[in-house]
Parts: sequence; C-alpha cells; structure tokens
Amino acid sequence: MAARQQENFVRVPWALMRLPPFPQVATRVLQLVSKNDSSLHQLSALISTDQAFSSEILTIVNSPIYPVHTPVTSILQGIASLGLERVKGLAVTVGVRAYLRGAQGCPSSQAIWRHSLACALLAEEYAGSSLMDKGTAYTAGIMHDIGRAALAVIQPGRYASFLQGFQEEPCEVLRRERELFELDHCEAGRRLAVDWKLPSQFLNIISRHHAGQEGGGAFELLAVIRLSCKMADTIGFAAAPSLKCCSYQELTSTLPERVRDLLPREPEDLAFRIANKINSIESAY
Repeated sequence: MAARQQENFVRVPWALMRLPPFPQVATRVLQLVSKNDSSLHQLSALISTDQAFSSEILTIVNSPIYPVHTPVTSILQGIASLGLERVKGLAVTVGVRAYLRGAQGCPSSQAIWRHSLACALLAEEYAGSSLMDKGTAYTAGIMHDIGRAALAVIQPGRYASFLQGFQEEPCEVLRRERELFELDHCEAGRRLAVDWKLPSQFLNIISRHHAGQEGGGAFELLAVIRLSCKMADTIGFAAAPSLKCCSYQELTSTLPERVRDLLPREPEDLAFRIANKINSIESAY
C-alpha cells in the first residue's frame, strides 16, 4: 500500500525548486544581533527600514506574551525593553511567518507553523532551568523545522498528503521524504540556512535535531530542541497529525527533576498555556 501511495508523488530535485527568499531585513537582524558589539540604535534603524516588518514586531511586543506594562510605540523602545536575544527571536518569528505565506495553499502549513512556535515556546521555558539564554533557545526552536516548511512551500498539496498519512516514527518520515524530494527536511533546512546566509549557529540545530544523542549535558541546546519537539508533538502540536508519539507521562518521567518542576501535571494544562501564547503571537497577522 505504501509503495502504491508513493507512486503518486513526483520527485523534485533541489536545483529545480523555486523557493521564496527569507525576508532580507530578518536575515540582517539575525546577523547583527549575533555580533557582540551590536548597538540598540543600529538594530532599531535596521528594523525601521521595513515598515511591514517593524509593524509586526511592535504588534508582537505589545501582545500578552511579553510582560510590557505600558504600550510600546517605537522599535527602539521595544528592543530596549526586551533585549537583543529576544529581538533575535522576534525577527525569526516574523521571518518564518512571512516565508510560510508562500505555502498558504498547503493545509499543513498552519500545523507546521504552530508546531515550530510550540517548540520555540517550550524551549524558552526549558532554558529557564539552565544557564542557557532564553532568546537563543526560542530562536533555535522556531527555526529547527524550516526545512519542513520549505517542502510544504515547494509542493503544497503533495506534501500535505504526505504528512497527513504518516503514523511512523520521525526516522521513517525522513526516509520517505528522501524518496520523494531526494532530501529530507533536515537537509532542506540546512540548505536554506546556507542560501539565506543565516548565522551558523542554526545549522547544527536545523540539520541534526533528529540525529542521535551526542554532545554535552541534558540542557545542551540541541537536546533542548529535541525535548521541545517531542513535547510539542505529545501535547497536540505535531506537524504531522497522525505521527506516533510517546505519552505525556512517559516523556516527563525521563526528564531531570528541574525540568519536571516546570511542567503541569496534566498535558491539557501545558497545551492550554502554549496555545494561549501562540494565539497571542498570531494576533499580529
């Protein structure tokens, strides 16, 4: 049955894919905030050159997701109150959303978007129990599945059908993506990050978030993204709705105590908290 279903798909070589660019201002913001000597005035001037981009940034800054007590009316005021790392996350949020507008005909694009946002928000929470910067964790979380978004942009209907029918583990999804597109979403994301000249820190996260458990401690950035991805799937924010995932109890039982302390006892409570944050961000669009 799987073989017959696969015959309905047509491979599209990467060289022939027509991909929309990542918003230039978002790329330049990411490059600027990655430098240690960046100033708030430089960043404010850069963001302000794109009226649509800066308007979305201000809308999100003033949403309930951020603890801003008085309305923020200028980009400089906004980035001064949030800090450079938070601005990095906002730039990625607006950039990824703009990119996904090219996949509006794909029923899965909204699921991919919400999955990425959920991963970012969960990673941000988990980073709070370590020395990891929350803005960096959020940024990595929202960028980790950009390759999946690319495949949805390339062939919206076919990729939506591809995701809807899957119940296998992620490794099987990657294998089938390679059969269809000659590369999986991890490799597609890596190539996008290179083409868009995104900071190198994203490359490892994007290309290896489904790879084996290597590296340092439990709160290494890559480990946090893997954890966030699994948790997003478990509480109802999977990009592939039928994807098999472990139960909330199984997942939380494997976590260090300092992580478990951050989580509600019931998955519905965590899902409700994350959904409220996502809805606040989406109100900007």
